Amino acid sequence: MKRISIDDYFLKIAAVVAERSTCIRRKVGAVAVRNKQILSTGYNGAPAGMKDCLELGCLRDQNNIPSGKMHEVCRAIHAEQNVIIQGCLHGISLEGATVYCTHTPCVLCAKMLINAKIKRFVSFKEYSEDSFAELFKEAGIEFDILEKPEEKINFLE
Repeated sequence: MKRISIDDYFLKIAAVVAERSTCIRRKVGAVAVRNKQILSTGYNGAPAGMKDCLELGCLRDQNNIPSGKMHEVCRAIHAEQNVIIQGCLHGISLEGATVYCTHTPCVLCAKMLINAKIKRFVSFKEYSEDSFAELFKEAGIEFDILEKPEEKINFLE
């Protein structure tokens, strides 16, 4: 059995984190890593302690808002925002970190990740808009869109 790459390892973890999402439209997970150590995780969903889309339904669907538009009409905080917030809450800087995320970021999250001073962003699925790419390039953030890792978890018997 071949050992999976470090990128696939953390992308699989991001996919598991996404399973906690309370978004009806798209489940997104993110993991911030430095020196092969997880610093924080985040998934998209309503702010802590508030009602979410699983309970109330999706405001964006109810208003026929397409993906990538009018981000403010949404109960959810994005996974990338939550990965930054969780780091802050626990006194952990993401400076120099790699963020592994199931999807590429929206422009708002890209700006936040730039200010968090991450050095690399890795994903396996593209979001509906790609304006992040030019921002990351200008900020010197390396980004890779890789093949989706195998969904199967290989256990030793």
